[in-house]
Amino acid sequence: MTETTTTPSIASTTTALNWSAQGSALFLGTLDTISDADLDAPTALPGWTRRHLVAHVASNAEAVGRLVGWARTGRETPMYTSPQQRAADIETGARRAAGELREWAHTSAAALAVAFAALPLSAWQAEVVTAQGRRVPATELPWLRAREVAVHCVDLNAGVTFADLSAGFCRALVDDVVAHRGGLGDGPALDLATGLTATNPTWQVRGVGAPTPVTLPVADLAAWLTGRITRTDLPELSRWL
Repeated sequence: MTETTTTPSIASTTTALNWSAQGSALFLGTLDTISDADLDAPTALPGWTRRHLVAHVASNAEAVGRLVGWARTGRETPMYTSPQQRAADIETGARRAAGELREWAHTSAAALAVAFAALPLSAWQAEVVTAQGRRVPATELPWLRAREVAVHCVDLNAGVTFADLSAGFCRALVDDVVAHRGGLGDGPALDLATGLTATNPTWQVRGVGAPTPVTLPVADLAAWLTGRITRTDLPELSRWL
């Protein structure tokens, strides 16, 4: 996945770190239930097997770790040297032996967790540059990782759904996707809600035409907005990320 414009504040960094840890545990725990043979099965992502997805998540941990190192030291260390290198790392990683691939996913996630924990308070406001060229503070990095592991855990097609993710994470994901889709403005305009009472959150997506009202549980709303489920009774959405 690529990055959008959400920038968590310092106040939300602890929450995003918790989501990152929870998402990693869920992803790795789910991976451990998949047999070696079933790693070759397709995922929800076109053209990718589970091997590709695991390699991508492992490589992402290392890439985010490079940005954490940049924030800590001030030495520029990009996530990837190029998009081609990123793609090549995934393809090469997907061909690793099953045990080696699993170990890579576990050790890279553990190393990133250590890097997050060791980052001095003063370094969290240091700016780094994402793979998409956005300049962001390091406070955004835990959210980028949390989103990566949680959504891709669903993509493994191994029984985890958005309903297994926390409601708080799903709300934050909806915030993120709404900002992205509204910023593009090329899809249908939407009025989104998770319920009919005044205490439930609502979102407006800038887009084409009169806004279509959509009310879904927050997990279903996150799944639909990210393209992980489709519904014939709702507007067709363009690809997310």
